[in-house]
Amino acid sequence: MSRMTTTDPLAPFQWLNVSESSGGGALGTIFSVAFFRGLAPAEVVRRFSRGEDSGQESDFGGLDDKAYEFVTETGGGDGGGHVGVFQAGEWCVAVEPHGWMATLHEVVTELSRGCEVLAVTRHDYAAEHSFEYAIDGTVVTGYRLRHPYERYGSASDRLNGFMRELGMGLDEPEGEAAWDAAWEDNYSTAVPRAFALAAKVTGVSFTPDMLTRPMLVGPIVER
Repeated sequence: MSRMTTTDPLAPFQWLNVSESSGGGALGTIFSVAFFRGLAPAEVVRRFSRGEDSGQESDFGGLDDKAYEFVTETGGGDGGGHVGVFQAGEWCVAVEPHGWMATLHEVVTELSRGCEVLAVTRHDYAAEHSFEYAIDGTVVTGYRLRHPYERYGSASDRLNGFMRELGMGLDEPEGEAAWDAAWEDNYSTAVPRAFALAAKVTGVSFTPDMLTRPMLVGPIVER
């Protein structure tokens, strides 16, 4: 008789959840990743740069160097200042080291005009890991990653089926013990669960090998 095996749906995304004390992983403890459907990579760069730049060919090392230099010059309060974009099937993936612009409401709504955008931010210092799914200028579903029971958007329950499959508690906890249990459950799993959710929506699993792909790198111009 064959033995049944189970696969942890979060395992492919634990590389995005490495703590600072353990080195922070390839992207560190502050970054955003956005998935675009309906735009080519050069157009995604133009969206981030507000039409000023179509991107220069580079690799992740070049992107990270530009972001680190920007952080050093600005003190870190304005994010990483740069984005790297590459094609992944029907979607483009935009990587924003040291930044969080892609999940700001006023930014993601503009980025999504005429297309579809799903963005995830990890930000350990603000403790505001976030998820935004927007279509043609409207946030459809969003939530703070450690609070999946506080969803918002024009169709805040649209992704509930996927979220339940990933073990997210979607009902607001009642009572101190329930709040404590929800916090404990979400604290260390929030980031990999968000990227697992992104993979269910987009069909794109953001795995470490993606950082080895050539990309177009351009500046982020603040709104």
